[in-house]
Amino acid sequence: MNHVVITGGSRGIGAAAVELFAARGDRVYFLYEKNHAAAKAVAEKTGATPICCDVADSGAVLRAFASIPDVDILVCNAGIMYFGLLQQMPEADWNRLFAVNVGGVYHCVNAAMPAFLRKHRGSVVTVSSMWGQVGASCEAAYSATKGAVIALTKALAKELGPSGVRVNCVAPGVILTDMCASVAPEILSEMAEEAPVGRNGTPMDVAKAIANLADAEFVTGQVLGVNGGYVV
Repeated sequence: MNHVVITGGSRGIGAAAVELFAARGDRVYFLYEKNHAAAKAVAEKTGATPICCDVADSGAVLRAFASIPDVDILVCNAGIMYFGLLQQMPEADWNRLFAVNVGGVYHCVNAAMPAFLRKHRGSVVTVSSMWGQVGASCEAAYSATKGAVIALTKALAKELGPSGVRVNCVAPGVILTDMCASVAPEILSEMAEEAPVGRNGTPMDVAKAIANLADAEFVTGQVLGVNGGYVV
C-alpha cells in the first residue's frame, strides 16, 4: 500500500485520481483550497483524507504535509486557468496563476522530499497541459505556467534520480471538467472531431495515465500526452 498525496483533489482530474488510487487500496490524502462541500463528497465516496490548503502558500503546504504520516507518491494536479488577451490580463492574475500552477509544484515537492529521501524512493507526477507543449492563443499565461511545469519536471527528474525519486508529467488535452464549462458546446464538439480518437477526454482518462506513470519504475523525466492524439 502506497501513501498518495494529490493536490487539487476535490474536483475534475484530481477527484478522479483520488478515486482511482483509493480503489486500488492506497492510503490517499488530497489537498483542496476552498470547496468544502466537494471535498467532503470525495472523501465520503473514497475514504480519502481531505486537507484544506492553498498550494501557493508555502507555510500552508508545510503544515498540510506535517499532518501526513508518509508520502510515496505525489500528484501535483492543482491548477487554475485564465482566458483572455495577454495585454488585458491584470498583473495580479498573472502572479496568481504562476503562484498556483508553478509555485504549488515547488512547494509540494519540497514538502514531500524528507519522506522521499528517508526511504531513497518516491514518485512525483505533475499535471501540465497540451498548451504547455504547443501554446494556445488567449491562454498565453496559462500556457507559460504549464510549459514551466514541463521544464521543472524534466529538471527535477535529473536532479532527484540519484536519490531514487522519479518525476514524470501528464499533459492533458481537452478534458471535460468544470474548466470547460465556459467553452461553447460547438467548440468542444469541433475539438473532439479534430482528435484522432474522435472524442474529448474524461478525468478518469487522465487519472489512469497518472497512475501508470506513478508506478512505472524505469520511467522518469517523461511527458505523456493524454489528448486523444490532438497534439502529437
